[in-house]
Amino acid sequence: MAKIIMTADDSASVRQMVSFTLKQSGYEVVEAVDGKDALQKLGSTKVDMIITDLNMPNLDGIGLIKGARALPACKFIPIIMLTTESQESKKSEGKSAGATGWIVKPFKPEQRIAVVKKVLG
Repeated sequence: MAKIIMTADDSASVRQMVSFTLKQSGYEVVEAVDGKDALQKLGSTKVDMIITDLNMPNLDGIGLIKGARALPACKFIPIIMLTTESQESKKSEGKSAGATGWIVKPFKPEQRIAVVKKVLG
């Protein structure tokens, strides 16, 4: 059975690109338009990993991570931040919220797949 990965990003083009690359590598993808949408979907969908943007309307990536970590089903799943932010302060904020890793945009699709495979095993 394919692993299910949620991608949360307010940019439709980024969501499409992430989904396309993940699907090509055999993963199932659930898309969310922001953190609020992602949390609603997590209430009814079991995922194996979350890839989220940091800066999103309604609920940002940090809020999504904190919300996801509060759900029993998401307490220990990998959560990767995918963002243009590269400052150490943002990274440590993400880590303390519960982020597993950090990928800075722009990135190569194979870079993202390598991280996903490493984290999911």
